[in-house]
Amino acid sequence: MKSTLTVVGVTLLFFSGLVHSQQLLNSVVPLFTPVDITADITELPESERAALTEILKAAYIMDGLFLEQVWSGNPSLLLQLQHNKSQTGRDILDFFLINKGPWSRLEENRPFVPGVPEKPVGASYYPADSTREEIATWIDGLSDSDRREATGFFTTIRRDANGSLQAVPYNLEYQGPLELAATHLRNAAALTTEPTLKKYLESRATAFLSNEYYDSDIAWMEIDSRIEPTIGPYEVYEDEWFNYKAAFEAFVTIRDDTETAQLSRFANELQELEDNLPIDPRYRDPQLGALAPIRVVNVVFTAGDANSGVQTAAFNLPNDERVIRDKGSKRVMLKNVQQAKFDHILNPISMVALSPEERTDVSFDAFFTHILMHELMHGLGPHSIRINDQPTTVRQMLRETYSTIEEAKADVSGLWALQRLIDKGVVNNSLERSIYTTFLASTFRSIRFGINEAHGRGVAIQLNTFIESGAVTVSPDGTFSVDHRRIRASVKDLTSRIMTIQAEGNYAAAQEMLTTLGVVRPEVQNVLDRLHDVPVDIRPNYITADQLIADLP
Repeated sequence: MKSTLTVVGVTLLFFSGLVHSQQLLNSVVPLFTPVDITADITELPESERAALTEILKAAYIMDGLFLEQVWSGNPSLLLQLQHNKSQTGRDILDFFLINKGPWSRLEENRPFVPGVPEKPVGASYYPADSTREEIATWIDGLSDSDRREATGFFTTIRRDANGSLQAVPYNLEYQGPLELAATHLRNAAALTTEPTLKKYLESRATAFLSNEYYDSDIAWMEIDSRIEPTIGPYEVYEDEWFNYKAAFEAFVTIRDDTETAQLSRFANELQELEDNLPIDPRYRDPQLGALAPIRVVNVVFTAGDANSGVQTAAFNLPNDERVIRDKGSKRVMLKNVQQAKFDHILNPISMVALSPEERTDVSFDAFFTHILMHELMHGLGPHSIRINDQPTTVRQMLRETYSTIEEAKADVSGLWALQRLIDKGVVNNSLERSIYTTFLASTFRSIRFGINEAHGRGVAIQLNTFIESGAVTVSPDGTFSVDHRRIRASVKDLTSRIMTIQAEGNYAAAQEMLTTLGVVRPEVQNVLDRLHDVPVDIRPNYITADQLIADLP
């Protein structure tokens, strides 16, 4: 039975819990600073603008799907919140939409709506009355084919009429919304004259109805169009039990051709980087396959998991190991979002967290380049592995630790890779100091997201490692600095440790790393306490998307 709030509960929500809710909202809502996000669509022909509008309609549906995935009670709660016209009611609704639910993601999922349960750790992917242990035991008892379906990206786990567990494909679980989204994508495909975009839209519409996403992921990898949409189930962060289940999201973007051309040179370096990873050579991939596409885009609109709490600055997709093996993955840089984060968040943080002599080394170029390398490094290192001579994946072996370990890997190996490219002359050596210093400032930005979140905890692992090795030092005034004599070795060592854990599928070692290093230590907390006047993240106002929808007849 789905968990929902009653009418009586709503009445109590806005009266007995009024003061509690308003106090929490007063403390956290200002941490999201509103920023207008625009993208230049003036050169798009009318047919492409019309296609873009249909894509936006499909993207809006992803928000509703993600709300349901987070908690089965979200849709009914949203309707109830919309009926309260008090100032507190409007504030609660506003914060609900930021967090995609009644829990503050920046406050370790603290509820800001009285009367709601704790945020379900397994989201709504599993029966509300189930336990992690029950699901794990059931999965372990399945045949190989049934286990693949049960642990796959695109199924929920439900009980049948007899109470037995079963896997239900997304196209049945979310049939109505996915059929509507598919209609909008097919409408967009009929309007666009871009052949690769048309192919992706048609194949993704088919995937929504068939639950077979491989072909549409391949088509997404091959998009060569000014309009660059990403829509469907992708990331597994919301499934905190196992990191098995994919959440719905959408990125509707416009490609920046100039910046994309400038960064394409990095794709040619990926095999060389893979061949020199600081791990046992048997864990390296001697043939990565096709060169990974890199896109620099400006966001028109995001939805679902892509617009949940902290805003995504870049992404590396798809996550399906089959597609990565056969086609690689695509790295997408959201330039207008990154610029907004740097201007409104990172620069102010650096003035508090870093020593005065370090602050001048913080730069947008270093911030942008490391994010790029972070996304590139998601595609390198172990993914499909063999344990006891049996094929499996890092994701399946590391379970709930996977997302944190993978984010930490991408970060720290991104630093390692940039240093190697600087040494080779591919990246200008003028960025060397700036890359490490800007990353140090950025660690405080990420930890503020909370260590219950994969990126935040992954950064805590790195920062604590660097402090322990002496690569990062703390001054008597509480500000931080990079020891440039030690940072290279510390980065290389941590890269090796994390990738070896992944290659060996060492769940126990991953758990130990999260327990011992994925924490906020007092010297770090001291800086965080002094950042009270700095926003944690941006809250985008999608001006271009709003204008397109407003222009509809």
